[in-house]
Amino acid sequence: MRSFTPSLAVLRRFIKNKNGNFSVMAALILPVGLGAAGLALDASKMIASKAALQNAADSAALAAASALANKGITPAQAQKLAADFVSGQMSNQIDSPEELETPFNFGDCTKVDVHDLSTVGSAKKYNVKVTTCYDVQYTALSAFLGKEGGRLTVTSSTESTTESKNALSMYLVLDRSGSMSEYTETVSGSYTCRYGRKTYTCYTYYDKITALRMAATNLMSHLKASDPATTLVRTGAVSYNAEMQPAQAVSWGVSNVSTYISKLTATGGTDSSLAFKTAYLALSAATEDTAHHDKNGQVPSKYIVFMTDGDNNYTSADTATKQWCDKARTAGIEVYSVAFMAPSRGQALLNYCATSTAHYFAAEDADDLNAAFEYIGERATETATRLTQ
Repeated sequence: MRSFTPSLAVLRRFIKNKNGNFSVMAALILPVGLGAAGLALDASKMIASKAALQNAADSAALAAASALANKGITPAQAQKLAADFVSGQMSNQIDSPEELETPFNFGDCTKVDVHDLSTVGSAKKYNVKVTTCYDVQYTALSAFLGKEGGRLTVTSSTESTTESKNALSMYLVLDRSGSMSEYTETVSGSYTCRYGRKTYTCYTYYDKITALRMAATNLMSHLKASDPATTLVRTGAVSYNAEMQPAQAVSWGVSNVSTYISKLTATGGTDSSLAFKTAYLALSAATEDTAHHDKNGQVPSKYIVFMTDGDNNYTSADTATKQWCDKARTAGIEVYSVAFMAPSRGQALLNYCATSTAHYFAAEDADDLNAAFEYIGERATETATRLTQ
């Protein structure tokens, strides 16, 4: 029997033969190529998912911090709120689970750390840190390289402060001229009235001075709620018609100003200059800062609320009022102005005096007036929340 021993020539021919090489190379390279393509797709998916997760964590942290400051929720409630927020934000960003797949549980993956620190008075400062994660499932292509998925983890931190507990001084400058006795279009009540043989529902309407008393009283109630111990809020008020009326000096709390407001009546002409000057001088006085320093150790925020429903009787009063408005801005006093159903010149004056366009209100009825005063109260006693990381 002859043994088979390939000759050197046959071996050379075998090595040089290239038939079928492409198939062999393709079989070796194809899985690697598919895997690389899968990783490229999944890398883009990971980047997009991380950006979405970071935005969700930021929103959750801000929401939890704001709720801690505004609503007084507990850390456990803040944790649930943040987890729900992340889950809600991510619901439109992640792939829908397969029929037999369990949806990703962000609650199990979200941790909220809350630290609170008492500041001056009864104010609170909250530090909130939200850490959350998400498991990204890779495409089938990445399976060629043995990669099934990866976990993303992000962190967001916020600080929130209950600024409603910070010291403030507020002075009201209120128009009580004769035109304030006119009626608004805001319904105050109804009654049955008769005309001939038919009966109808008739309505009564608030007059301007009543609407002003209600709105200003609500503002005082808001300030009182923010300072129940009467250690942080000081208020004063002055009314005017053709002349400045006796003023209510700045004092602790809101009771004196509330009484002053309740006695306002409508009569006479209009001249706002001396009344605004009185408010400016009271708030800019060194004694106002000293009063706060001695009682609560703070430098107060200062506000003038300037309201009119008409024009000054003389343009010289406009000029003088603007000068005192300029001084108030220079002194760092925020001026909120409310033009209540006022004509164009009155609106122009109050628009000028307002610290910014966001500090100016054009109220066309009693509801608008109340909303303006309510907004001023909220802004003066607002809660600040900022993202720190």
